[in-house]
Amino acid sequence: MAGSDDDMLRLITVIDHQRRELDRIRASAAQESVVAMARGALMERLGLSSAEAAAQLAELSAATAIPLAEMAAAVLAEPLSGAVPANQPGTRPEITARSASLLTEAAAELAADGAELVGTLAAQIIDPLGAAAVVVWLLGADGTLVLLGEQGLSRGEVGHWRHIPPQLDCPAQRVAHGAADLWWSEGRPDCDPAPVAGVPDGARAVLALRERSGELLGVIEVSWPGSMAFTAKVRQHLSSLAAGSARVIVARLAHGDIAAAHPKEAVYTLLDDLAESVLVVRAIRDADGELADFSIEHVSPAFHDPAGRADTDLTRLTLLEAYPASVTGSGLFARARQVLADGVSQFVPGPLGESLASGLPANEAESADPALADLRVARFFDGVIFTWHRDYSADGLAAVLDHAQRLGRLGGWEENLVTGTVRWTNSAFGLFGLTPRPGAEIPLADLHSYVMAADKPVVKRFRQRLPEQRDTLTATFRVVHPDDRSIRQIRVFAEPVTDAAGVVVALRGAFQDISAHYHTQVALAATRDQLADSEQRVAEEHLLALRLQQAIMPPDEQPVEAAGIDVAVRYRPVGEGHLVGGDWYDALLMPSQDVLLVVGDVAGHGIDAVTGMVAARNSLRGLAITGSGPAELLRMLNGVMCDLTSGVVGTVVCGLYNPDTSVLRWARAGHLPPVLVRGRTACELPLPGGVLLGMDPDATYEEATQSLEPGDTLLLFTDGLIEQRGESIVDVLREFVATVAPVPAGQEGSQPTAAAQADRILATAVSDTDDDACLVAVRIR
Repeated sequence: MAGSDDDMLRLITVIDHQRRELDRIRASAAQESVVAMARGALMERLGLSSAEAAAQLAELSAATAIPLAEMAAAVLAEPLSGAVPANQPGTRPEITARSASLLTEAAAELAADGAELVGTLAAQIIDPLGAAAVVVWLLGADGTLVLLGEQGLSRGEVGHWRHIPPQLDCPAQRVAHGAADLWWSEGRPDCDPAPVAGVPDGARAVLALRERSGELLGVIEVSWPGSMAFTAKVRQHLSSLAAGSARVIVARLAHGDIAAAHPKEAVYTLLDDLAESVLVVRAIRDADGELADFSIEHVSPAFHDPAGRADTDLTRLTLLEAYPASVTGSGLFARARQVLADGVSQFVPGPLGESLASGLPANEAESADPALADLRVARFFDGVIFTWHRDYSADGLAAVLDHAQRLGRLGGWEENLVTGTVRWTNSAFGLFGLTPRPGAEIPLADLHSYVMAADKPVVKRFRQRLPEQRDTLTATFRVVHPDDRSIRQIRVFAEPVTDAAGVVVALRGAFQDISAHYHTQVALAATRDQLADSEQRVAEEHLLALRLQQAIMPPDEQPVEAAGIDVAVRYRPVGEGHLVGGDWYDALLMPSQDVLLVVGDVAGHGIDAVTGMVAARNSLRGLAITGSGPAELLRMLNGVMCDLTSGVVGTVVCGLYNPDTSVLRWARAGHLPPVLVRGRTACELPLPGGVLLGMDPDATYEEATQSLEPGDTLLLFTDGLIEQRGESIVDVLREFVATVAPVPAGQEGSQPTAAAQADRILATAVSDTDDDACLVAVRIR
């Protein structure tokens, strides 16, 4: 541990040596800068060359025994007239305060940061005046004093005094709050408990750092280990150093070399965005530090003057010049003085009862604007911030009513039957296209003159019945709006007003433009008529399609009878409320004793689908008489669909069964394949090629054959039998095939008929598309 302490001491010694060397280098650079400026001043004042000015400055320094840098500072501080005041050789005159200030400014301008700047300042105070510590704070936006730099304080004290809140009563904050510069020659008075930085019982000087405009920049505090006689020369020396330091700090702040502690302009911008009326004032104090007035520092763009003035540049005035009567009561000056004294913010919610301009009650202040509300007053540096806004509650209700009338297209009116006076709201004038002005109102007795001829009797009866019936009445009439010559539907509401004797003395009510409602009702009525016509037409088309479908596929039609086969046909119509589809089937015994088996589906619903189905079914029947095979029949039927019908597209599966050979020849046009049930298994027949009917006039179709055995059942059907929403037709077809083969319990030893199988399949097939479906079941005996 001892070795570590020795190392620490050596490190501190090295750091102190480096700091002293750095201070020496900066002081040397500062002296060179001052000498160069003094040489330039001599060249200008005495008309000397650079070499002559340097020689003259050196001679002056040698003759007076004053160091060259101090003589240069004296030359800059004292104008020369060609001769230097005589001094006794071997003696050293006192350096003027101005000279010291110039030296300090030159050195401070070379400082790297705020701490070095304060160190340069301390070099002109601690050694020359025997001070113990020098501390400089900058004033923050919230009144906090923020440490810029120090010399002579311990590390613990530096941390303690880095930020001084505005509420802390200490010498630095007292000066920041507007007190006069403080000079304690014998130390802190015994009766004063205020905390202090540095030696508590030694002499102390606290000075304000101010910009050229007088605005407070910060505070400098100097403390001594013992008492100190603050002569006029010492005070001048310290004041000059404080002024010079303030100038350097302002310049360094402008260049961004050191951080600003009080960005007031940014605060003003923020306040302007947050509040409607913002008034910022700064204290003006007399020589004794007493409050004399307030200068007006800032006024927001949307400022509402409590005195009711407009276009007045208040920033050119003081608070008393702008509001001389505000010193009494609760005026601006009185409030500012109170808040500055006690630091307690004020908030007056709601409308102000007293004028800010005069302090008098708002109803007694002739020049004040009473429409102000929500006053806030807060201390801001050595000044005060006021905020308020216009009070809209007085005319708020009227504004709400105006908006309500505008949105509801309403306009109020009142008519005094005794005096004949008629009053309308602005909205009422707008309904009639009139300009709001006195005398433009229309008495109710003359209202019929402004309406359309067909509505004049209605308005007259309304006016006559109103006093007699003594109840609220309404009437509707039409007017021609002068702006666009459009016809407006106006509804008038009115009620009589009686006096104590029951005599009707006035009428009051409202007009309302109901044109939009009227046009909506007319359009709705027309839509209802069109909808009724459409519903009737759809119902008639549905009935026609249903009858046409039943005519060509009667539900009680017996299936075809042929040797060796049992045929059953089933048709499941579309659900209630849905249009008839284009599903169709045919089972026909041909002259050759072959059986024609067909199931088809024409795209679409309604009358168009049914007529397409009729055309396809009848065409195929006519073509089948030619004796052509299934593939050729479909090729010819496709030609009919493409060339002889308009827009009919569909699918079909067509087969010819020969009972003698038990062979089925079949072809398809985009249709699902037949399903063969044999024993306890079922399968899809292999698909021959073939596209939809009505798509390609040159399409050809393939033909397939299938041998059938006794007990086989062949199923031909449309997709409406098995189709499900959201599912692939391939998947649902696979599930259908898997469910049609098993024989129901109790029928294992029996041979079900085609009708029984068709009924079972129709009852168990799952479909949720609300489409009609056809099923043809052919059982081989």
